[in-house]
This record gives sequence, structure tokens and C-alpha cells, in this order.
Amino acid sequence: MKRILIATSNSGKLRDFAGAAARRGVAVASVPGFSSLPAVVEDGLTFEANARKKAEYYSRHLLRENVPRENVAGEIVLADDSGLEVDALHSAPGVHSARYAADDPAQAESNTDDDANNARLLHELRGVPPERRSGRFVCVIAAAQDGKMLAVFRGEAEGRILEAPRGSGGFGYDPLFYFPNIANTFAELTPEEKARYSHRGAAFREFLKWYKGTGRFVI
Repeated sequence: MKRILIATSNSGKLRDFAGAAARRGVAVASVPGFSSLPAVVEDGLTFEANARKKAEYYSRHLLRENVPRENVAGEIVLADDSGLEVDALHSAPGVHSARYAADDPAQAESNTDDDANNARLLHELRGVPPERRSGRFVCVIAAAQDGKMLAVFRGEAEGRILEAPRGSGGFGYDPLFYFPNIANTFAELTPEEKARYSHRGAAFREFLKWYKGTGRFVI
């Protein structure tokens, strides 16, 4: 089975990628030693800028002497940057989605708690009627190999922000994100269902099309 390395220790993201890779002959795993590496400063103004920065950085890590080359030589590293854009909030929280509850999300050095982020989102949307609570999840995946950028893939999912959370699955804003196509929030879906409909699943499928269409990147 072919393997793709994911630059994350977020168990929710790994579940999303694993769900999208299921039955496609591709396994996903976290970058070796990821949790011990210095975090990349995500100061890009766009999802793509942050994804590119992370993919290049973590794929360069695999060239270091402390990583067994026989296990990772030439492997592709994927890094994603994703978030929620709400129309009534002028596309906020956007690239600051994971730090939205901070006093100044643009300057925050670490992610804030999911529940706190959701609480702030609901506060900002207080009094906004359902027809104006439209938004979308956006995911940009960057693929790098041996420190060099290969390609970038984008996926989106259009939905509506509820006034109260629903569902116990997923992570982040999933309990508030209602997907009209299936009349459920992302937190009410199994990993396989979420991979079918989500922004991350859409971007990953675009990567898989690209990956299987080229023969020069052997894993």
C-alpha cells in the first residue's frame, strides 16, 4: 500500500484524511517526529500561503540525519491549511479559524480551544437570521517532496452556520456547520461520510487524481 505523510498531529485531520484515502490503496501517517518539531509560524494571508510554508518545511525535515532515510526517502508530505469563511462576518474567521477565540487572532501564537472558537463565532453571529448565516469550509492542501513544492489543491464545502451545535463527531466548527445537501452537520457524519462531502475530502481527492496520474513520484 502506498503511503502519504501528513504534516499534522491533529487526530481529527488524520481521521479526515484516512477517511478520504479509504479503499483507494493509499495509507496516511503523520510525519515522523512531528510532535517534537518546532511549529511553523502560520503568518500567511491566505490558506495557500500557510499550506505551502508548512509542506516545504516539514518535507525538508525528512532530509535530516535523524530521520531514517530508508523509511522516508522521496516520500510526499502533505500539509493543509483550512478554515471557515462566514459571509456575514466578511469571510472571518478565515485563516485565523483555529485561533479565533484569542484576543487578537492574528497575533496569537497557539491555537485556541474548539469550544471557545465556536462560542465566539456564535457571539459574533448573534441576531443574524438563518438566511444570512451562509459560509463555507475551505481547505488548501500543498504537496512537497524533499523540500520542494509539487502542487496545490483546493476544496470547498458550502453550508450554513447554526445557532447551536449539533452532533458529537468531527472537530473544530463541525457541530455548527450545517450541510444542506444531506441535512446534517459535519459533526453528525462518520469519517467516511465526512470525507465524501467535506472541503478536506474534496481537496484530497484532487491530490489523489494528480498523484495517480503521474508516475515519476514513487512511494
